[in-house]
Amino acid sequence: QVQLVESGGGSVQAGGSLRLSCATSGYTYRRVCMAWFRQAPGKEREGVATVYTGGTSTVYADSVKGRFTISQDSAKNTLYLQMDSLKTEDTAMYYCAADLAPVYCSLASINYNYWGQGTQVTVSS
Repeated sequence: QVQLVESGGGSVQAGGSLRLSCATSGYTYRRVCMAWFRQAPGKEREGVATVYTGGTSTVYADSVKGRFTISQDSAKNTLYLQMDSLKTEDTAMYYCAADLAPVYCSLASINYNYWGQGTQVTVSS
């Protein structure tokens, strides 16, 4: 049974940092696409960053480039999102997702088969 469990969300002031984690289980972690998405109230789900676990290829949304870093620990089957220089517009529920049969890694949510329950990030001014 595939499971994705996010943690690390919370409240922070603008300019601060948070690190999200996504613990995974139930599938072979290597050679899949792992991604972070977010959804703010009243807005569509947005792809934030993705990484191919079989290499180092990453893709970031323009809105987070230079501020967020996606990484992984394959020994722990865990995905991370380091978020620095946070802005109020980063406030959202953040979700971890897995594409277990990727052609390529993208930020399109339709490509992702499995999702975590989400962790809330709130950035105040």
